[in-house]
Amino acid sequence: MGRVREGARLGTWAVGGVIGPAVLYVIGVFAFGGAGWITAPFRGEAEERGNTVGSGVFRQATYEEFFDLCEAVQNAEGTIQALQEERKAASEVRTTQIDQSITALRAARIESVNAYNAKAAQEHRAPFRDKDLPYRLDAAAERTTCTN
Repeated sequence: MGRVREGARLGTWAVGGVIGPAVLYVIGVFAFGGAGWITAPFRGEAEERGNTVGSGVFRQATYEEFFDLCEAVQNAEGTIQALQEERKAASEVRTTQIDQSITALRAARIESVNAYNAKAAQEHRAPFRDKDLPYRLDAAAERTTCTN
């Protein structure tokens, strides 16, 4: 009977020696795998942002986008001025059309100013704005200058 007890005790230690590390391994996999699973969205977003912002295509596109938005503001201003000149000698019907066009152009100009200012305020885009472009555009200004 003593040998059986000693064998059972030895068997228990052997099983515990195999099962114990296996249980610890499974707990470790869930603990570290679970932490990786929880942080995966954050790590993925950070990696994606790094890939996007760090790419030459993004930098070039952002650089050109600031010029395009500033130019859109200037184009609207130029068209508004031309329509105002035309309005001086226009018929009543044409005056109504010109007024509608000017209203639409002013709205488009404000949208372009707001888009420019929003992008200029974004931390990841601001470094790619040309040094000669203004930091912000003024929606109330009569004329916009796209170079300092």
